[in-house]
Amino acid sequence: MQEPAITSELIEAHGLKPDEYELILQIIGREPSFTELGIFSAMWNEHCSYKSSKKWLRTLPTEGPQVICGPGENAGVVDIGDGQAVVFKMESHNHPSYIEPFQGAATGVGGILRDVFTMGARPIASMNALSFGEPSHPKTRRLVNGVVEGIGSYGNCFGVPCAGGEVRFHPAYNGNCLVNAFAAGLADADKIFYSAASGVGMPVVYLGAKTGRDGVGGATMASAEFDDTIEEKRPTVQVGDPFTEKRLMEACLELMQTGAVISIQDMGAAGLTCSAVEMGDKGHLGIKLVLDAVPQREENMTAYEMMLSESQERMLMVLRPEKEAEAKAVFDKWDLDFAIVGETIAEDRFLIELNGEIKADLPLSPLSGRAPEYDRPWVETPAQDPIGDLPQVDPIDGLKALIGSPNYAAKQWVYEQYDTMVMADSNRTPGLGAGIIRVHGTDKALAFTSDVTPRYVKANPVEGGKQAVAEAYRNLTAVGARPLASTDNMNFGNPEKPEIMGQFVGAIKGIGAACLALDMPIVSGNVSLYNETDGQAILPTPTIGAVGLIAHPDEIIGCEVREGHVALVVGETSGHLGQSALLAEVFNREDGDAPAVDLEAERRNGEFIRANRANIKACTDLGDGGLAVAAFEMAEAAGVGVVLDDSDMSQLFGEDQARYLVACNFDQAEALMVAAGQAGVPIATVGRFTGSTVRIGASEAPLEELGALYRSAFAEAVA
Repeated sequence: MQEPAITSELIEAHGLKPDEYELILQIIGREPSFTELGIFSAMWNEHCSYKSSKKWLRTLPTEGPQVICGPGENAGVVDIGDGQAVVFKMESHNHPSYIEPFQGAATGVGGILRDVFTMGARPIASMNALSFGEPSHPKTRRLVNGVVEGIGSYGNCFGVPCAGGEVRFHPAYNGNCLVNAFAAGLADADKIFYSAASGVGMPVVYLGAKTGRDGVGGATMASAEFDDTIEEKRPTVQVGDPFTEKRLMEACLELMQTGAVISIQDMGAAGLTCSAVEMGDKGHLGIKLVLDAVPQREENMTAYEMMLSESQERMLMVLRPEKEAEAKAVFDKWDLDFAIVGETIAEDRFLIELNGEIKADLPLSPLSGRAPEYDRPWVETPAQDPIGDLPQVDPIDGLKALIGSPNYAAKQWVYEQYDTMVMADSNRTPGLGAGIIRVHGTDKALAFTSDVTPRYVKANPVEGGKQAVAEAYRNLTAVGARPLASTDNMNFGNPEKPEIMGQFVGAIKGIGAACLALDMPIVSGNVSLYNETDGQAILPTPTIGAVGLIAHPDEIIGCEVREGHVALVVGETSGHLGQSALLAEVFNREDGDAPAVDLEAERRNGEFIRANRANIKACTDLGDGGLAVAAFEMAEAAGVGVVLDDSDMSQLFGEDQARYLVACNFDQAEALMVAAGQAGVPIATVGRFTGSTVRIGASEAPLEELGALYRSAFAEAVA
């Protein structure tokens, strides 16, 4: 089949700028073939090369005594003691999910699970963070239903529990939803598998499902804005099969026990190209592939299609030659393809052969190491004006507006579609703060949370970035976990616009400062840029996934609110309403500054909560909607009413940071007051849990009535 001639239109269609193409000509000293152009396009797009973000990502704190492996591998690895490690990462599948919601979201789950078991870890938990357009938008319902069904379908079939996540709605996501998928797994700390190839003449082995034409060019598509040609991009979305992935995981974990695996890389973005190049580059070796041996599910596939296909459930391994028969027997047993498709070579070359013809012959290290790196111009986000005085709102009316909004209503319609109990180690399921999964066969447990408040990041990227990490820290602390480490998913618009790049830079500065202050290094992550449609960018959404350790079941802070419990707020309340949920839902305004984040106070108050857990019956962090929403949620979950003493709007709905709401017995409240005085931690009694109504000042409503609104509002908006 004749390969097309290289034209300026073809170069542009591959997402390469003229100066980038000039660099390719310099590197190879000639015009590339069509297959070679595709390979450069795959390796040098934003999704694979991080060319706009590398400069800033390097500034993030990534090390600590708990970190076994930081960014650069398939997932991060963190020590949890007793020779065990937790392996985790978060990744986006935004563009595919907007084009084809079910398969886009499903394969996002599949991809992140592979990142974890590629490292030798058995997945034990998943989360997802979803951002959609306004509920009234004509596309939102279809997207929400398709994405949730896709996540549930893949995760449930694979058999990994969903530990938590978040769902938000905002007009900025009308043309570009966000689907961020997280997975975590357990491994022996001394049995982690890495992707660097080693040894010359070692067999390169293709494992898993067959290669088709689905997902060809997916990574390049994910590195561009959307416009009215969106329907043409449907073939770039991958198709997933969770049952094949389950078999692939079992086969990989079994094979890893035999000592046959030298290195392993999952075939994710840019498929065979990216996995082979990364393995070779990390091991300072070349790779030769003979594509005739690649298992194919479609006829007459070209070298270009095979190299750029993003068909799912596939792995690439470098194996010890003497273990080849043993390895093949494992994959035959699990009814999966096993094919030797190439070998490692001493020269720095990436050689691709098909039907006896050389389809690509490129220097390998420049594919990975000489991708353009941009220092994009950026402008700082201007400071926001203060919001001024607001008219007082009846507190119950304000509460109803918030809990009746799909943004702050209960999300059980979503998480009840996910299996949260499979594997029988779930201690706390979604809906009550951070999720908790027991570490099977030990006294330990791991807590998981995913957090960001995009409206804060837009108003003030530095404070918004800090706040995302601080909220994750508080959510882990509120269940009794010691925060260990984080993963980030940086979702932004077009980085070629200085104001968007300024949001990215500011958020990175805030995230870095918070991770350092709270000892939560970033160990893995993903950058998703060009989240725009027709020039309209999403809200800047740097999602933080975080993991915490609970050493013993006694350390878990429960959620046992009872009649007569005292309600206390730990932390200082000044009544910050800028960019608040109340401002958005009641006054239809998005103005003012994001709340300031005092990282010293965050750490001090968090350590106080963990040190005094014996006197705490229930705890939650104060975030969106402030005290009023947190107290209602705690009361509603327990089925007992609540009385709040203050009726001032800013005290009730303010979103000051570094705060927790605690419920406990009267004598425990006294003990907490004494301890707080000694530790220099602000603490105040704000009310009590009693009766069957929610009473705030002089205003009240039956808990049952408010609970019905809270439990039904989400489904009514989108189901």
